[in-house]
Amino acid sequence: MLAATCLAGCTGKSDKAGREKPPAQVGYIVVQTSSVPVSVSLSGRTAAFESSEVRPQVNGVIRKRFFTEGSTVKAGQPLFEIDPSLYRANVNEAQANLESARATAEAAAAKANRYKPLAAMEAVSKQDYTDALATARTARASVAQNAAALDTARINLRFTQVPAPISGRIGRQLFTVGALVSASQADPLAVIQRMDPIYVDMQQSAADLLALRRKLAQGGVEPGSTTVHLLLDGGNRYPVAGTVQFSEVTVNEATGTVTLRAKFPNPDGMLLPGMFVTATFEQASELNAILIPQNAVQRDFDGSAFIMVVGANNKAERRKVTADRTYGTNTVITSGLKRGDKVIIQGLNGLKQGAAIKPVPTSTPQKIVPPKPGEGPAGGGPGGPKGA
Repeated sequence: MLAATCLAGCTGKSDKAGREKPPAQVGYIVVQTSSVPVSVSLSGRTAAFESSEVRPQVNGVIRKRFFTEGSTVKAGQPLFEIDPSLYRANVNEAQANLESARATAEAAAAKANRYKPLAAMEAVSKQDYTDALATARTARASVAQNAAALDTARINLRFTQVPAPISGRIGRQLFTVGALVSASQADPLAVIQRMDPIYVDMQQSAADLLALRRKLAQGGVEPGSTTVHLLLDGGNRYPVAGTVQFSEVTVNEATGTVTLRAKFPNPDGMLLPGMFVTATFEQASELNAILIPQNAVQRDFDGSAFIMVVGANNKAERRKVTADRTYGTNTVITSGLKRGDKVIIQGLNGLKQGAAIKPVPTSTPQKIVPPKPGEGPAGGGPGGPKGA
């Protein structure tokens, strides 16, 4: 009986030892630091590269229109004609006044020339010669005044042809043929916009921009690329990249934002002024950032991030980290890890703090050992004990 009892006790201990699970195999990666771009997405609005209002510079009635609404016009191309009759008459009048002034000036100059030798011989008084000389000079001044009046009349006559001030696409006409227009009116005749290239004005928080400049000053980051990409309505990506031109030097008091301007090629006219877009670009590069796969980052109930690392004696260790953003399929870790740490990214299901683990490099194939003869599921051979 004593021998049977000892045999039963030994058998129980061996069964308990056999039921102990081996350490779980987990895959890990070794932490490395690298330079990671700091990408930002900003809402923006397109604006014409050049915009000009077509305005009359003289008063009159519109007689003709020389363009098609919505078409592309060239700088200097005639767009409207204002009735030139009155201004042509003003040119003729100014021309006649100039001819009259020239004739008067010639007569006054001849009289002064005749009086000059006579005054020297005292045949006429010196006062008469002085008066004749003054009259000649006044006549020459009158010629200059009338010449200027003629130039003004010719300019006003030229203004009856209203040209395009810039090249671009012209919108609808706001005044039709037969409308009376004036140089002092508030509304333009039409608007021309140049849309290739085109501007995109983006709004960024002044606080974010200040934080970025502080990091640049401290040396934690370096300036990024000026290349900008656009997302249109519906998530469609604009096929051509643009470049950042400058940022405003003042902050909008109403919104607390700073305007950044980018320039994009627009050869097909896909972008129209006034469109809302989303601009993405790499504003800076973080020098010593750590990238780990997103599936390795877990969240507590309070939203804080943590990961599992290989600790001392091959024990799983839970570690709090700062993970504020992602980059591609990875999460950017800014604190909580250091170079050389081993982060567990495979075998995380059910893994707890302090659990014994068998760490292997990521994607190491797991070895499956078949059971030995006599280690079947029922304690006998593969088919279990006979007569069961």
